[in-house]
Amino acid sequence: MYRAISDFIKEWNKEALLTQNVLDTLTDDALKQQVYDKGRTLGRIAWHVITNIPDYLTHFGLMMDRRENEESVPASAQEIAAAFKNISSHAARIIEQQWTDESLEQMQTAFGRQESNAEILMGLIKHIVHHRGQMTVLMRQAGIKPPGVYGPPKEDWIHLGVKNPPL
Repeated sequence: MYRAISDFIKEWNKEALLTQNVLDTLTDDALKQQVYDKGRTLGRIAWHVITNIPDYLTHFGLMMDRRENEESVPASAQEIAAAFKNISSHAARIIEQQWTDESLEQMQTAFGRQESNAEILMGLIKHIVHHRGQMTVLMRQAGIKPPGVYGPPKEDWIHLGVKNPPL
């Protein structure tokens, strides 16, 4: 658990870079990929990650502008990737400016239970990681090799001397 804002920022920046790598790999055509007919598109999930950051942080008392037109998913993968880059770095600055190490210990009601602000911040990272996993699956379905996140994609195992297991 985070005991210092700097601990959170370190992990936030690491996870933001991994998410940025995924978003930078998207194509405009891939944004339309769905798991099922009425499911979210890849573009909608990516846009949700971006628009949720200010929604989440303001819900827990941080002052940050929310995205305008958050329901309108851009048709450009490049625009989505750029928006994440901006919002993730802005969120880090907001947290550093508005919360202290002591703030991390304060308790709030979060989703029906009492959590410390440190737990709330970890929840934001877990939310992004969850949706990043969904995006990589949809990327595969759209014919895009996802970048390595916590390890290389299957196609890159050979560079590590690892054989693909039989299907």
